[in-house]
Amino acid sequence: MNYVSRNPIETTIDKLFCQTGVNGVYGRTAVFEQIIEGLSALISRHRQRDAEVLRFPPVINRKHIERGGYLHSFPNLLGAVSCLEGDESEIRAAVDRPSEEGGWTSALAATDLVLTPAACYHVYPLVAKRGAVARDGLLFDVMCDCFRHEPSLEVDRLQSFRMREYVCIGTPQHAADFRDRWMKKGQEIAEALGLNSHIAPASDPFFGRAAKLLANSQIEQALKFELLVAVRSSERPTACMSFNCHRDHFATKWGLRTEAGEVAHTACAAFGMDRLALALFATHGIELKRWPASVREALSV
Repeated sequence: MNYVSRNPIETTIDKLFCQTGVNGVYGRTAVFEQIIEGLSALISRHRQRDAEVLRFPPVINRKHIERGGYLHSFPNLLGAVSCLEGDESEIRAAVDRPSEEGGWTSALAATDLVLTPAACYHVYPLVAKRGAVARDGLLFDVMCDCFRHEPSLEVDRLQSFRMREYVCIGTPQHAADFRDRWMKKGQEIAEALGLNSHIAPASDPFFGRAAKLLANSQIEQALKFELLVAVRSSERPTACMSFNCHRDHFATKWGLRTEAGEVAHTACAAFGMDRLALALFATHGIELKRWPASVREALSV
């Protein structure tokens, strides 16, 4: 692979990934998937007993993304599913269209689907259909393949990646306590994995002229924190987990209310599965047998 720099993780990247010809989209090798499986099992062991487990496809209803606000906040990152439509002659004409006339892609039409940008976006419309949020709140364990249109030569910035999330929906106190509890648990998991990490305030990559204002507000209100690990360099550590309070953003969008009639609040703890695996390889090397015994035990490898 042709990378701009050759830091330790990148010099061994061909043992972890296979090229596809597109930046940020890679096939994964057996050793990489072995660690992903170990991470999944480790995170599952920390799941609260009353959490509902859901696994979603890599696509989501386009209207859900529009209603949830992602389109307006991050339109540059969103990927849409488009298909050829029409009868056989129309589709055949599109397939055979010369590239100098736009090629077959010029005939694509948008469908009702977009690529999932974050796993939790599947949850809110589902809860909205169920009615009032129970007095004790709701917890979910969700996972899916996600996509964000940010092609990069940096090995830790993928376009297609796997996200595991724990999501809380309830009162403001439920959401705040959940986020704070998972910030602590996240650090404990990182320690068990032998990762040198730290948590720092963060903001989302909002789009447009209001981006800086929105990001500063997010930091000032302490709504988002990230667990950072040196994957490519200690100067530019990689966010491998995030801990987020959304306040009433999604609840307002979806009309989520508690049994007491108050607008619900939401929070999530997100695990970048591929980034966590890369952090482990960057920290402990490619040879699993040389990893610390405690780490191998935590991952069952």
